[in-house]
This record gives sequence, C-alpha cells and structure tokens, in this order.
Amino acid sequence: MKYTKKSGLALLPFLVFIVIYLGAGLIYQAKGEEMAFYMFPSVTAMFIAVLVAFCMSKGTINEKFETFSRGAANVDVFTMLIIYILAGAFATVASEMGAKDATVNLGLSLVPPSLLAAGMFVIAAFFGTATGTSMGTISALIPIAIGVAEKGGLSPTVVITAVVGGGMFGDNLSMISDTTIAATRSQRVEMRDKFRVNFLIALPAAVVTLILLLVFGRPETAAPLEDLSFSLVKIIPYLAVLILALCGLNVFLVLLIGIFSAGIIGILTGSMDIAGFAQAIYTGFCGMNEVFFLTLLCGGMSEMIAKNGGINWIIDKLRGIMKDNKSAQLGIAALVSACDCATANNTVAIIVAGDMAREVSHELKVDPRRTASLLDIFSCVFQGVIPYGAQLVVAASLANQASETGAVYSAAGLVGSMWYCWILALFGLLSIFVPFADSVIRKDPWNWEYDCPESKVAAKKAAK
Repeated sequence: MKYTKKSGLALLPFLVFIVIYLGAGLIYQAKGEEMAFYMFPSVTAMFIAVLVAFCMSKGTINEKFETFSRGAANVDVFTMLIIYILAGAFATVASEMGAKDATVNLGLSLVPPSLLAAGMFVIAAFFGTATGTSMGTISALIPIAIGVAEKGGLSPTVVITAVVGGGMFGDNLSMISDTTIAATRSQRVEMRDKFRVNFLIALPAAVVTLILLLVFGRPETAAPLEDLSFSLVKIIPYLAVLILALCGLNVFLVLLIGIFSAGIIGILTGSMDIAGFAQAIYTGFCGMNEVFFLTLLCGGMSEMIAKNGGINWIIDKLRGIMKDNKSAQLGIAALVSACDCATANNTVAIIVAGDMAREVSHELKVDPRRTASLLDIFSCVFQGVIPYGAQLVVAASLANQASETGAVYSAAGLVGSMWYCWILALFGLLSIFVPFADSVIRKDPWNWEYDCPESKVAAKKAAK
C-alpha cells in the first residue's frame, strides 16, 4: 500500500527500540556482564517499540491492529519466517548427525600444519557458508584453533581472528544465513542473484586476507595434529544445500532436501533414530524463535511507521544527501552499518534497515540485488569488528577457556587483527565507485516498472 504522509515523529518507535536495546547493553557492560548486549532480548525491546507505535497511531484499536497485521502478514515477511525455521531445522539435524564435526576434521586433515592460520580461515569460510552461521563456526573451531596456535608457535590472535573472519565470510554468503534471508527477502530478490553480486566483492577480500595470513601467519615450528577421523557421507547434506542453492533451485526445496538427506544419513549411519530426527527438526524450529518473533514484530511496526509517514520522511530528507545512484549506495551502507553498531546484531540491523533501504533504492534506481548485497556486506563488516558483538565476545571467551598457557584474550584486543572485515569494507566501498561486481546487473538489468513484485501483481489484475 502506498502512503503519502511525511512525519519524522513516526520514526520514534525505531528510536525507542535502539535506545532500549543499546542502553541496556551499555548498562550491563558497565556492570561487567560478559555478553552485555545480549542480556536484554531484542524481541522484548522490539515489543516495547511496537506498543509505542500503537500509542502514536491514530484510529481505533482495530484499525491500528489491521495496519500492524498487514505488515506482519506481508508475503515477504511470511516467506522469510518459513525460510528461517527450515534453515534452523537443517542446521540442527545436520549438526546432530555429525556433519559439523566431519566437516571440521576433513578441513583440518587437508591443511598442512605450516599453513594452519590460512587453513583455519579457509575451513571457517567453507563451514560458515555451508552452515549459514558465523557463531556455529566460531564455537566449533576456536577451541581447536587456540590449541593448534599455542602448540605450533602461531600467533593466537591471528588464528582466532582468521576463524572469525572466515565465519563472517560464510555468514555473508551462505544461502541459509539469517542475514542472506533477511537481505534478499527485504529487497525482494533471488538469493542466487544477490550471491553473484556479493561473491565478486567478498572473494577478492578473502584472497587478500589469505595472502596476508600466508605471509604473517606462518608458525615458528609446525606442530602435528591429533587424529582427525571423519565420514565423507556425513558432509553430503552441506554440499547438497550449497550446490542446489547455487544452481537456482527454490530455497524451500533446497532446505527440505537438506533436512531429509541429513536425517536419512543420520539414521542409516546410526547417528540418530527416527525420534531423534523428529526432535532435531523441532529443536531447530525453536532455535529460530528470536529472529522469528523479531521479524514478525518489526514487519508490523514498519507498516505502522510507513502509514504514519516515517519512511517517506526519511526518503525526503535523504534526497538532499543522496542525489544519485552512488550516493544512495553509500547511504544504504551507512544506514545498515549504524543499525548494526546500535543493535550489535547483523540480522536485526538488516531487518530494521530493510524497508527504508528498499524505498531509497526504488527512489534513486539502485538495483535491489545491489542493495541486498550492500546490506549484508556492511552489516557483517561491523558485526565482525565491534568489540561488544557476539562473534568477538564468544571467540575471546572460548579462547580463554581453551588456552593451556593461561593467556587472556579480549574482544577489544582482537579488533585490529580482523583483517577480513576491514578489507571487505574497503572492497565494498570500492565496488560503489568502480562497479567491478555489477557484471550480473549489467547482463540482466533490473526494471522497476516491470520486475518488482508489486508491478507484476498490478499487471495481472489489469489484464483480468
């Protein structure tokens, strides 16, 4: 539905959400809590913001709820929710049947001990891309990485940040990552198209990082690794999901194939029984509850803000700054970066910034595939370098637990060594002014008048 009203006051619910979420994090951090910015749930902060939106809106309670429901029940929001729970189910089933351990051990067995810093980056990148989670990658690899670094004479800080950087590479590109789902659905583009644009930016950043790790990450002495047993058949679900998604198969079918292939392999190999398979699917569904509820509430609130004129007000103000395509891209990158610094969650940042970014893109004719790529890239960049983000906090915590030398690692101390994220930011900015990543866009130009879903629906109705 197209709204014409303009009002900066309509954005107050967004401001309330950021103030509560960021403020609570700062307070808990001052109290010395380790995961300070995750103590106050983002869903609760968003719920309070929704209540503020209800109080600000005019009309009866039924009219307000109708507006909220229109946003929450939007086809893009609903599609996103289903993809989230299917991705959660696949990740859980695959992990419980042993795919995670098999993938890690396979990667370590293929990497020479003298190249372990660069090797850990590659393993983390593959693992993150296959599983769609930087946190899962960090949790699985950091205990191994810190042990290898301390015994083999490598710089522990370099190895830790190599793992986190590889995890962020995978999180940014994976077809089943929360950030990919949020970025593509909010901009209404295909995952495959966003991947192609994104890959041409992330790949050179990864190559430069890899070269730096090969040069500066070599150990003084190469330590032999312990026994690394694995079963190749257990890696098949990850490979299947990755290949099928890249081939352009519908994402629902990709995830369903992944879930059932992982379950069948798990049952045949004795890693789980039928009841365990069913429980793993349910656990995976439940594991996505935070992002599920957050997306639902944010979708409804965004519709209320749009009706009250908030989105139109932003676009009107940004016109003075974003005068052309390139400045619009810079603005979108800055918008999602600021949201991530405020929320310390890259998925939340994309969800919050998504609607505004889409409207700005439409206004200034930025290809939505490009917008989706920018949203994912810059949210991941800042998520990987803010010292209060979960990735660096968990990496430092796990490294401290696994360290046998008594060394103490801090999230703030890792920021300077997050080479991949800093280099990705550089290539992301460079791609705006030197469009080397837009080959897909040039071959298949986007036409706002005919290619966007709303226009297609309108055309069908007119034909009838």
